[in-house]
Amino acid sequence: MIAKKYSTLVRVSLIAGLSALTLSACSGTKWGFPYRASVQQGNWLTETQVNRLQVGMTREQVHFLLGTPTLQDIFHSDRWDYPYFYKPGTGEPELRHFTVWFEGDSLSRWEGDQQPNRQPYEQSDFGVSPSYPSPLDEALNITPYSTPIAPPAEAVLEEVPLR
Repeated sequence: MIAKKYSTLVRVSLIAGLSALTLSACSGTKWGFPYRASVQQGNWLTETQVNRLQVGMTREQVHFLLGTPTLQDIFHSDRWDYPYFYKPGTGEPELRHFTVWFEGDSLSRWEGDQQPNRQPYEQSDFGVSPSYPSPLDEALNITPYSTPIAPPAEAVLEEVPLR
């Protein structure tokens, strides 16, 4: 009878100890458990987008270039705010602000934090920027490059043989 109580007590103690040990592993953040998702909110702007801004651009051109502003205050309709907040699952959060002001329908000024030189999904080419105009430049009638690169006429007119 005593042996049966003793074995039950040992069994219960063993199960309780293993359960406590297992559950204590869940609270440690150094092992990456539990998973904490990254939180990204706002507009990701790049240095290239900011450099393409020109005084006198229309609201439509700025909207096309920077995207829809995150904050448009009805009391300050001549101001668009582009905040960006990123909190990784582990690590320090990142907060950037960028604001543009209009006078009437034309861009008058802008200011904000330093923006990154690429989108988060783009590969870094060791700081080398592309040397060709983008469709965005052509749509906004901006020529940031000294010489646009066009394909040779022979390459465009080359025929592909049919089988």
